[in-house]
Amino acid sequence: MQLQSDSITDGAWKDASHALARLADPGPVEFSGNQNPHLRWSDEPEGTKSFVITVIDVDCPSAPDDVNQQDREVPETLPRVDFTHWLLADIPADTHEIEEGAHSTGVTARGKAADAAPVGKHGVNDYTSWFEGDPDLGGVWHGYDGAAPPWNDSIPHRYIFTVFAIDQDTLGLREGFTRDDLTDAMAGHVLDEASITVKYATNPRICP
Repeated sequence: MQLQSDSITDGAWKDASHALARLADPGPVEFSGNQNPHLRWSDEPEGTKSFVITVIDVDCPSAPDDVNQQDREVPETLPRVDFTHWLLADIPADTHEIEEGAHSTGVTARGKAADAAPVGKHGVNDYTSWFEGDPDLGGVWHGYDGAAPPWNDSIPHRYIFTVFAIDQDTLGLREGFTRDDLTDAMAGHVLDEASITVKYATNPRICP
């Protein structure tokens, strides 16, 4: 199975137009274009009945103590955890492409609606917990929302875009499903997968 994109390149830096936050002047950051990138996949195995897309940041700090603090950086040695940016299930088997900006463009305060996906079924991303309690941004964040790594992180974050070929027409998930829900539903039903990994940062010391 192959995954290609006109928007992102495996191993390269991601453009700020696909991120939720970008460097600002004056800084540190501001909201960005938040467009989902273009994705196109092919060569799925026989028996594929639907597709799933996930986007995971695998370099999220495991502790918040140093995040976005003016007087220090998040240390490179800090253990890292996953942060979910997009879950999209039940993509029909005859769909092989998602256009740039088709699922997200601009930042929707408090998150996009559960039924906003033009194709497939959106799950929730981890901005739901990140913005919990924020009077302006708190809510349930569905679908794609792009990168916003700490503006004082000492390392660039890696974002893994993956398309999975599934042997079922539907995984039977409710709208607003979580990554754990998706992982459980996919178990034993993944025929193949393909990924693109890109980098992004908002720390001016390490930005390209």
